[in-house]
Formats: sequence, structure tokens, C-alpha cells
Amino acid sequence: MAEAKPDAALPNSSSRRRLPDFKQSIKLKYVKLGYHHLITHGMYLFLTPLIGIIAAQISTFSPQDLQHLWNHLRFNLISVILCSALIVFLSTLYFLSRPKPVYLVNFACYKPEETLKCSRQTFIDCSRSRGTFTEENVDFQRKIMERSGLGESTYLPEAVTRVPPNPTMAGARKEAEAVMFGALDELFAKTNLKPKDVGILIVNCSLFNPTPSLSAMIVNHYRLRGNILSFNLGGMGCSAGLVSIDLAKQLLQSNPNSYALVVSMENITLNWYFGNNRSMLVSNCLFRMGGAAILLSNRRPDRRRSKYQLIHTVRTHKGADDKCYTCVTQEEDADGKIGVSLSKDLMAVAGDALKTNITTLGPLVLPMSEQLLFFATLVGRKLLKMKIKPYIPDFKLAFEHFCIHAGGRGVLDELEKHLQLSEWHMEPSRMTLYRFGNTSSSSLWYELAYSEAKGRILKRDRIWQIAFGSGFKCNSAVWKALKTVKPEEEKSPWLDEIENFPVTVPRVASIK
Repeated sequence: MAEAKPDAALPNSSSRRRLPDFKQSIKLKYVKLGYHHLITHGMYLFLTPLIGIIAAQISTFSPQDLQHLWNHLRFNLISVILCSALIVFLSTLYFLSRPKPVYLVNFACYKPEETLKCSRQTFIDCSRSRGTFTEENVDFQRKIMERSGLGESTYLPEAVTRVPPNPTMAGARKEAEAVMFGALDELFAKTNLKPKDVGILIVNCSLFNPTPSLSAMIVNHYRLRGNILSFNLGGMGCSAGLVSIDLAKQLLQSNPNSYALVVSMENITLNWYFGNNRSMLVSNCLFRMGGAAILLSNRRPDRRRSKYQLIHTVRTHKGADDKCYTCVTQEEDADGKIGVSLSKDLMAVAGDALKTNITTLGPLVLPMSEQLLFFATLVGRKLLKMKIKPYIPDFKLAFEHFCIHAGGRGVLDELEKHLQLSEWHMEPSRMTLYRFGNTSSSSLWYELAYSEAKGRILKRDRIWQIAFGSGFKCNSAVWKALKTVKPEEEKSPWLDEIENFPVTVPRVASIK
């Protein structure tokens, strides 16, 4: 998701560039939804302590106690039957309610060729040379680039930067193949996995959906097996990557001993806007070329070599509300040129979706002390009508690392403030935006790769990935590190230049 268009396109919109204040209202129904999720999907959490207590108590028995218990049960058939039935019932309930663990074996991010780098000045020169933009809108794009948070080394496909541009279906397929196959080749090399072993394939790309599909292109290129469960997700925006992760999790729960391959990307070639509607020009300035491939497994032996375990996924969809549904729309402008229009209500919609998502996620991840403080103030405000400020939980107590979708600088600034995060927590998102731009659904993986390249990921660390996009959706995934990730052992898009980061991105005033 890109950030909202600036003041030049939206008169009197200064309040719309900010997320709504999270302290103003927290809806009780979303808190209840979080606890319902916890109870529904966490029955094993209650059974585990019970079984543990029983096992601990039995471990304290002396041989004489066990002999006495055996003598008592040997002559009491009813007690034997009841005890046996209880043990079988509790064991069955425990194993049936316990979700199958889902492991992230490894992932890979595509790094385009050096020839595809596009500096800010190159971008502006290309825009001016096309002759389709007015001089005022070329200057508008220059100002957007200056305050966007993007650096001088982002990537654009050749079909867009060449003069004159040549956005064809063949060019779009070439870009898609380069991104998908580049990421997948690296992933297969990292994991030593044979393509024939993949049982589930999920590809998400919002704006480019050819026939045959992108997933079929992968099946054909790698000669994947004929009974593979293949899915191609389109039109789901920047949050589609976590939709794919959640779908893979659901499929792995019902398909034992399987590998799931997730490919997240966006395609620029056929989705470049050549008109002069400023609400559509913003996406040209932010979106860049990139993609990621992720390998998930539910096989127990893979735990030893996996990096992370998927703990929670929480999905929020606001599409039932017309304002949310229409805030990011692909449509034609007055001249019939297709682009992605960003509504003036985008930031408000994103803030509402984010607030709903984190309110639902809170009961699943926050320590009990934070939940009690939050719940006490909520009850005081909602039920007792007390005039007290809402308590905003400290999510830094629940997570060591934050991967927030690098949709735009304005969005990151607002999230840093409302979630009370430090510059260190925001660094992966800001540096990803600076180095690679908004790569849509794959940006979360460039951010996680950044934390790995910095040597920050330690065993048992918790990572929160959160993304939002058209629809309107806000989705979260929570991971736990199964081992300390050693940067020198990982091939990463940051590997050759991580010493240069972080960089200081100067703050620029809003466009007037």
C-alpha cells in the first residue's frame, strides 16, 4: 500500500495524512474477538499445563507409592476403566486440539541486476522525456521523490525506463520471470530442496494476472509434480503476502508431511501510469521492482534446519465498508489511462484497519501484565464511564523485531509514533524503503533479511510482520526464531552492502 497523496493533490488534507489517534476509541468487540481467537484455537494451551501438572505429581511418587496405587487399582476394575478412559480422552483431546507446527525453512529475496538501478534524477529525466506528463506534474513527481524516503538505488524494469517506454505483455512476462525465478533459484539452492518435493504452491501478484497464471509459469519452469495444490492470488494489494502465508498455514494443517512454497511480488511493467491525475502519479514514485520466495514445512524433521516457527496469523478485512473498499482503486482517468487511484481517506482507513488488527492480536501475544492494565482501563471507560485515558499496550514487550510494510514514509512515521517504537525498531522498514522502495507484498521479507544481515535475530526472538493494502485489509503474522541467524552463513540482498546501513534520511517538509 502506498502512502496517501500529498497536499498538492488534496487541498486541506493535513489531518488526512495522519493515522487516527489510537487513544480515542478502542472497540470492545475487537478485544472480544481476540480472546475468542485465543480460546478457539488455543485449547491445547489449557491442556498442556494440566497434563504437565499430572506428570509432575506422578514423578514425585516413590516406588512404594506406585506399588500401593497399583495394588489399589488391580482390585478395583471400575477405577481402572475410569482412569484409562480419562487418560485416553485427555490424550486424544490434546493431540486433536494442538495445531500442527508450521516452520519457515528459509526464504530468498530477489535483487535485480545493477543495470536496472534507477536514481531519483534518472526517474525524473525519464518522466520528462516521455512527453506525456505536464511540466507541473513532472515537478510534482520530483517533490514526491524528495520526501518519499526512497534512495538512489531502487530498481525499475527496462520496459519502463527505456525511451520511449515499451510496456508490453511480453515485457511484463519477462519481468515476472526474472523476479520469480531469481528468488526461487536462490531458495532452492539455500534449502537443497528438489522442486518435485513441493506439494503446495501459492503466488500472489496484485495487478498482473496473465493466462496461463503466474503459478502455472512456475509449475512449467520447474516441472513441478502434477498433483500440486496450486493457487494464484490477484488484486489483493500489498497485504497479500501475509494472506498467502495464512493460506499456506491452513493447507499445511490439513496436508501432513508437506512443503508449501509462497511467492510474493508485484509487476511494474504493465501498471505504470502515463496520465496526469496526481492521485495516480504517487504510485509511480513509490513502487519498485522486487519479490520474495518462502518455503514452509509441517514436517517434524525440518524443525532442526528451519529458521522460524509460525505462531499466529491475524487477518482483518474492512471491505464491507464502502469508504474502505474504494480507498485504493485501479481505474481509468478522464483520458482513459489506467492507474491506481489513492483516496483522500486512505490514512484514516489504514489507521482504523490497523487498530482493529492489533486489538485482535493483543490477547494472543501481550504479557498478562499488559493485558490486565489494558482491560482495566477499558472496563473503566466503557462500563464505569470513568474519565481516564485509554491504555495503549506496549508491544515492545511482546516482540523483539518489527517488520512493518514499507508503503511510504508517512505511514512509517505515523506507526512509529502510535506504536511508540524506537528508531532501532523502525530501521528495517525505513532502510528497505530507502534501498528497494515499496516492493508491495514482498517488502516484509526484505525487512526481515535486513535484521538477519545485521545479526539481530537471536534464538527465541519474536518477530511481528504487519502489512496493509487495498480491499481494505490489514494482516499480521507472528514468528519465533528457532535459532540464531548468522549473517555470514546467509545469502541476502543486503549482504554486500549492509555495512553502509543505516543511512540518515533527511526529513523534508510536506508539499504545499
